[in-house]
Amino acid sequence: MPPRTPLTCPSLAHAALLAHTEQGREWPLLVWAPGPGVRMVSSAVLGGGIGPREWVLNAQVPPGYDRLDPVAHLRDLATGAGLAGPGVGLMTAASVADRRQAVDGGARAVVTAGIGVRGWAAAPGTGGVPAPRPGTINIIVSLPVPLTDAALVNAVATATEAKVQALVELGADASGTPTDAVCVAAPTPIGGEAELFAGPRSLWGARLARAVHRATRDACAGLLAAEGSVAGAEARSPGIAT
Repeated sequence: MPPRTPLTCPSLAHAALLAHTEQGREWPLLVWAPGPGVRMVSSAVLGGGIGPREWVLNAQVPPGYDRLDPVAHLRDLATGAGLAGPGVGLMTAASVADRRQAVDGGARAVVTAGIGVRGWAAAPGTGGVPAPRPGTINIIVSLPVPLTDAALVNAVATATEAKVQALVELGADASGTPTDAVCVAAPTPIGGEAELFAGPRSLWGARLARAVHRATRDACAGLLAAEGSVAGAEARSPGIAT
């Protein structure tokens, strides 16, 4: 894929939908490049943790993605999209083109979702993932105010709570998928001034929660409705005697 210069856009609302090629087919690639002056916290395999980040990409990959080098793959995709400097790379087998977004008082959330493999976080079993897999519910949030490190971590917890609330309200009987990922972006503090809290009852945490909740509901509602339609059709199909 030849290098490109993505649109540098301060607003997550104007993230660019590009494309990349995998297994001989084009797949969507969502790119938000706010540029310098932004700190992010993320659970992403590329650019995870807390620190200055200049871009986020959310790459759709084929179902059954089995590459064992997701970090290198994401770096290649970033380079191909013309991205430079530190950034965050997410992956998903869900449709990136069908992303949903919501805004509440300046807090904006973009969610891509696939919920075919879902469950409860505290389910019994030993767990264990031999290699990072593409996240299925990917949440990207932007806030217009600086946050302390603690508040950034708090924001991740708040976004996760809002996601779970949406799933429960939709009757998904799950808290998420095993590979969900989240990224929260906020301006770099100037002069040490930053919000201390981002819990669900703080000013900005509440706004973040409502934005994530609405975007997650919008992203997952149609998927669950489709599941229900398939299940209903199967239930109405005549059985075959054996």
